[in-house]
Amino acid sequence: MQDSAVPAFRLFLLRHARSGWAMPGQRDFDRALNETGRSEAELIANAAADHGIRPDLILCSTATRCRQTAEPLLRSLEADVDIRYLDPLYTGPTSIYAELVEAHSDRSSLMLIGHNPMIEEFFHQALGEERAAAVLRDGYPPACLAAVDFSTRPTTGAIWTATLSRLLVPASEATESR
Repeated sequence: MQDSAVPAFRLFLLRHARSGWAMPGQRDFDRALNETGRSEAELIANAAADHGIRPDLILCSTATRCRQTAEPLLRSLEADVDIRYLDPLYTGPTSIYAELVEAHSDRSSLMLIGHNPMIEEFFHQALGEERAAAVLRDGYPPACLAAVDFSTRPTTGAIWTATLSRLLVPASEATESR
């Protein structure tokens, strides 16, 4: 899965870690990570640091659980990174994810921190149904981080050619690369 060639554009897709159910009267937007989710967020942040993952820009959903997933990642990067919090990553359809990638494809890398089903649908769109389904047979798990490499910069109307270069999934003891 790891390619030594430098891609034209690298996209990191991070689904938020596990969250608790909404409390009575609480909005879905305000759901926080549960204990497992906090551990997953730390594990994936450490794994990202171990693999030298450092995006040029992070676009993160404004939802509480996404912000909490981003916090350990930001600490692990050990440098200032440009992060922007965007409501459309919470409220929008999968097409918003594609539009954001296209809008920021002038950078060498971008990370999106968001939600299912949009992250999983976008992953399938970028890689193609067969390749994506073969890699994630059971769906896109919480706190999963995929590095997707594009041979050309993704632009509107173009057919994207992307490959999976790394997949980090938090496991109970450690983060593994599949």
